[in-house]
Amino acid sequence: MRLRVTPTLEVAVAVAATNPTTTLDRALAASVRRGRATGTAGVDDFLGRWGSFPPLRRGIRLLADATRTDTDDRPAAIDRALDAVLDGVREQAAEDAAALRGPVTAVYAFGVLLPLAFVAGLPAAGVAGLPVSLPAVVVVYDVVLPAGLLAAGGWLTTKRPVTFPSTRIPTTHPAVPDRPWRALGAGVAAAAGAAVVTSLLLPSWTPPLAVVGVGLGTALAVYYRPYRQLRAETATLDAGLPDVLYGVGRRVRDGAPVERAIDAAAETLDSPASEAFARANRQGAALGVGIETALCGERTPLATIPSRRVADVARLFVAAARTGQPAGPSLVAAGEHLAALARVEAETRRSIRHATGTMGNTAALFGPLVGGVTVALAGRVGGSQLGETIPQAGLAVAVGVYVLLLAVVLTGLATGLERGFDRSVVGYRVGLALVAATATYLTAAVAGGLLV
Repeated sequence: MRLRVTPTLEVAVAVAATNPTTTLDRALAASVRRGRATGTAGVDDFLGRWGSFPPLRRGIRLLADATRTDTDDRPAAIDRALDAVLDGVREQAAEDAAALRGPVTAVYAFGVLLPLAFVAGLPAAGVAGLPVSLPAVVVVYDVVLPAGLLAAGGWLTTKRPVTFPSTRIPTTHPAVPDRPWRALGAGVAAAAGAAVVTSLLLPSWTPPLAVVGVGLGTALAVYYRPYRQLRAETATLDAGLPDVLYGVGRRVRDGAPVERAIDAAAETLDSPASEAFARANRQGAALGVGIETALCGERTPLATIPSRRVADVARLFVAAARTGQPAGPSLVAAGEHLAALARVEAETRRSIRHATGTMGNTAALFGPLVGGVTVALAGRVGGSQLGETIPQAGLAVAVGVYVLLLAVVLTGLATGLERGFDRSVVGYRVGLALVAATATYLTAAVAGGLLV
């Protein structure tokens, strides 16, 4: 985007490396620092380390070539470079997602369905004289199988598709809690309520599982809920940035100053993104500071928005204010680029979700449902023989622990493959999965015992 306003590769690369938040950003920033020592932009050093992705190498080379083209041809050259990278990301994501389906299906079959199906056959194994005992079940279901799932998850992580990382929210952000007391209180209250309800209405083996699953899940969900809300608000802002760039760029192209164009676009668009920039612009005008301080200063309202794209657009507006009317078409083109990037991001996550969606649903609903029904079926099939080999209550607890571990491991893996292993994203989804898995398993086990 910066090349459209300031057609200098060194400046554009330096701006792109500002405030790195991802692995690629940090690598680019390191290459820029090394480039300063050698008097270069650092592009060759960056490609030497990250050039194994052909579309990225081609796109950067095309961007470098675009800086040497005529002014009239430069926008088309930049568009060609961006299209090369975006098309490559789209194709790579589709290929990676397709390659994931086989391993994910294997994890689903051998880590979830078959172990849960074997539960129903444990009584018959005991009757047949096979050495089946509760300690053996605990070791296999609560130690060996979860360890195997973790190992498989680690291997799948190395095959993780190309993804767009989730918005990183620092723990110092004013909208997130600085202490966990509220979440701990909610978890304790939920655990106490679950213990009371299960003690009064359900079998005696259910309270420990209810306390752990509901209590821990509630604490995680409550603690990370502010992160989720802030991330949703940030996503809404990011979605409105292409319109803001187009609205401001069109007015700058017609001769309006950037400051006036921001206010006019906010009146027309009436979106969270346009209002955020207008609020920062008004605050800067009230304080009598320039547009750079108003949009990029430490005390600007935009500083509390944890969005790399918002910060990039703010710097574009500052550069456009220096350039004047010729920057208008570049801002419009940057808006089109952001819109195309958003479409590719949505397509990428959708293709990955096709491969990992079953994993998340299994962790929260299908796995606990199958586990509860098979435990009930095992109790019915085993009858008195089950009581001699494996106590039904002990079996139910052992399988219940396995179900809760599934909720943690599979949900964390599915979330990490789709959105990256951001602690707040994984923690919130694991919390919800634990609560759902606990409720589903206990309901299925008790209801199944009444029906089968």
